[in-house]
Amino acid sequence: MSLYGMMRTGVSGMNAQANRLSSVADNIANSSTTGYKRSSTEFSSLIIPSTEGNYTSGAVRTATRNQISQQGDLKFTTSDFDLAMNGDGFFMVADTSGQIFLTRSGSFVPNGDGELINAAGYKLMGYSYANGPPSANANGFGGLEAVKISQTGLSATPSTQGVFTANLPADASIVAAGNLPSANAATATYSAKSSLVAYDNLGRSVILDVYFSKSAANTWEVTIFNQANAAPNTGFPYTAPALSTETLNFDPANGELTGASTDDITVAIPGGSNLVIDLSDMTQLAQAYTPITAKINGSAPSPIDSVKTDADGTVYAQYTNGSIKSLYRIPIADVPSPDELRVLPGNVYSQSNTSGGVQIGFPGEGGNGSIVAGALESSNVDVAEELTAMIESQRSYTANSKVFQTGADLMDILVNLKR
Repeated sequence: MSLYGMMRTGVSGMNAQANRLSSVADNIANSSTTGYKRSSTEFSSLIIPSTEGNYTSGAVRTATRNQISQQGDLKFTTSDFDLAMNGDGFFMVADTSGQIFLTRSGSFVPNGDGELINAAGYKLMGYSYANGPPSANANGFGGLEAVKISQTGLSATPSTQGVFTANLPADASIVAAGNLPSANAATATYSAKSSLVAYDNLGRSVILDVYFSKSAANTWEVTIFNQANAAPNTGFPYTAPALSTETLNFDPANGELTGASTDDITVAIPGGSNLVIDLSDMTQLAQAYTPITAKINGSAPSPIDSVKTDADGTVYAQYTNGSIKSLYRIPIADVPSPDELRVLPGNVYSQSNTSGGVQIGFPGEGGNGSIVAGALESSNVDVAEELTAMIESQRSYTANSKVFQTGADLMDILVNLKR
């Protein structure tokens, strides 16, 4: 054994323990960092072949392991923008240049532009509902955009769908053809009437007058007018034709619509979209006119009151008028070997040669975890365990320094022999 080899081995041991102490220091410093994943220093021996009767000391090598796949505890908060990942997967975030990274740090807040950014300044990325329900791009980051919540903007939704259900009295009198509401005559009569509120493209309310008139046995005419065109104090005649007219045919055996009857009516809303009203559950029974269900979608201009995120990643805006609108859907990214991801500043990760390719999907699909709103994932650092490791490394470092010091002392003796 050479004294130089002995000293070199002692230096190797001190360097290895210094690396371990560095990872312990990082873990303790980030024990309160949201979504932080602890690192550990693993040792492996470096053996140098020895000859007979002569032992050659080797060294120790270190490798850093990041426990990225180990989940931390969930801590609930009072912010709707705080998001935690429960299970496998990562949020996708972007820096100011638009480069995409992975993270488990979900402490998001809106910036001045309404974009959700976390504590490190990275923007949360998602798919927009602007062109309908989105789908995930399974093998790339295309289609992702910064999730942007504007608390000051107004939103109006035109009416496109509705449901109207009522019972029409089977004993109602038949209205002569010339007096049906569709004729729009001053002498128009009807069996029943209701009014419905719809919205145009700008959020203006349009009141629809819906008339039901028995035109023949088991046959009813449905006629819809724009109330804004009604004659003062009377209704008929309206200054414009009916917006839509349909005929309902009922089966006298059960009072339900026949298979051949129409079961909806389409109304062209002035300044808006085509509104389709479902009438499939209308009945004709020996009972007075009784409206049961009347629902029309759409809303007047209204600001956002709050933002909610579902476990499936859908971000909803709830407006002050009570309406709800889907804004974005947050996808989840994952890799085959999360612990092999490249760790970067800002508590983010990027793909490496050994981590495998990024796979993108939605929460709860294909083994992906779910998103918990109003919660944050704590770091997976156990401070007590780190303090124990620190004490062990300190003692080991001291022991290795003794080895080096002993070698140095022996080297002095060897040098002094020549004197």
